[in-house]
Amino acid sequence: MEQELAYSFHLGSDKNKSNLAKRVAKGNVSGSTSLSNNAIQNANDLSRVNKHNLRDYDNQRELITTIYGTDNIVNDVKQVYLDEFEQSRIEYNNKQTRNDRKIKNYYKKICDSQWDIACEIIIELGDMEFWNDKDKEYKLKMVDVYREQIEELSKIVPTFKLANATIHFDETSPHMHVVGVPVIDNCKKGMKKQVGKSHVFTKTSLSQIQDKMRNACIKSYNKFYEVDTRLKEKQKGRNQDINVKDMGNYRKFKKQLKIKEQKIEKANTQTKQLDNSSNEILTILDNLKPTLMNKNNMSISSNNVEILKDYVEEVKDTTKTIRTVNDLNVEMKELQHRAFETEQENSSLKYELGLKDDEIKGLKNEISTKDKVITKLKEEKQILKEQLHKFKGFWHNIMSHFQKKINYYKDENYKIVSDDLYKNCIFDYNDYEIATNEFRKVTIPDKNKLNKDKNKDKRF
Repeated sequence: MEQELAYSFHLGSDKNKSNLAKRVAKGNVSGSTSLSNNAIQNANDLSRVNKHNLRDYDNQRELITTIYGTDNIVNDVKQVYLDEFEQSRIEYNNKQTRNDRKIKNYYKKICDSQWDIACEIIIELGDMEFWNDKDKEYKLKMVDVYREQIEELSKIVPTFKLANATIHFDETSPHMHVVGVPVIDNCKKGMKKQVGKSHVFTKTSLSQIQDKMRNACIKSYNKFYEVDTRLKEKQKGRNQDINVKDMGNYRKFKKQLKIKEQKIEKANTQTKQLDNSSNEILTILDNLKPTLMNKNNMSISSNNVEILKDYVEEVKDTTKTIRTVNDLNVEMKELQHRAFETEQENSSLKYELGLKDDEIKGLKNEISTKDKVITKLKEEKQILKEQLHKFKGFWHNIMSHFQKKINYYKDENYKIVSDDLYKNCIFDYNDYEIATNEFRKVTIPDKNKLNKDKNKDKRF
């Protein structure tokens, strides 16, 4: 039965700039010693990425494979800037009336700004345990898998323009470093096209990108390796870099490691003492003299017997200590792995809490907006109610007036108007009957009736 494989998709962040964060990079899924994929904020950062990814510092280029771009990542990124932004730069400059506002070199402008000039993504399939016993030929098949990952990344995030993709085989797990430039279009201020990491990669988009990329990766792996392997369940937040400052429990595990290191040191001290005692025993044995009765037997003093007994006890103690030490390296690695996994889980929970907080905040804003709409609708309803009340009074007054003019005062003009209104559907049958039938009662709303009574009082 094929084991499940882990998948990681990490986007460079400026949270992992410290030396401590770089040391913790050994806790990656692969157990690799790769630098944490930090944000690429300027030309110096890009140069360091170039040296690290292409192994310029240790002449191990035979252990890497570049599947996109050239052997110079700096030039690859500059070429993307020319391809993507040069036309927009020229159009922008043509609109400027002042030379000091024109952009001479957009790459240099971004290097001198607060924005990231490029992004680095590390993609990794399988952990240290999985790859540990795989030979070179088996690992090299990952070139085809990662090549398809590059194709998928271009389809899933077309606004992330690829500059370079390099696979490392010199560490436990073959993993890929992808460098590219996030591009946004139709900008209202400045150049029409600009660099825009925060627009292309958000919490939501990163999660969606990772889902699509991991599904595509396992399909490629199964195709090229002719297996039917599944992925381990995705851990939320794993596409985010872990800030080492938040790794509180990591210090606790470090204390446990220190205790075990002290045990190793104790074993080393006992071993040295045992070596010294062994030399002493050899000296005693060399100085033994044959007995007078039998030359095959040797005589030994009671003092030396005690020394031999002490030596035997030392051997027992040291052997016992060594037995416990034999598994210490394994335990230490397990502790490191558990520490990192625990912090990743904590990071995932924090990430989920952050999403929930954002969701709650969004709901609160939505509720606040709805409350405002409800308040406004209530006000409008009250206004309409008042207007309707006035209209009802007005209409009842008209009908009462028509009824008096037609029935009591026998004014034929009102009869003609009433007939005309009925024929043109302005009066309905009920209105027409009220106007022409003196026995139909016309009810006037209380408010209008009170106003009418007040007006009568004023006349007198």
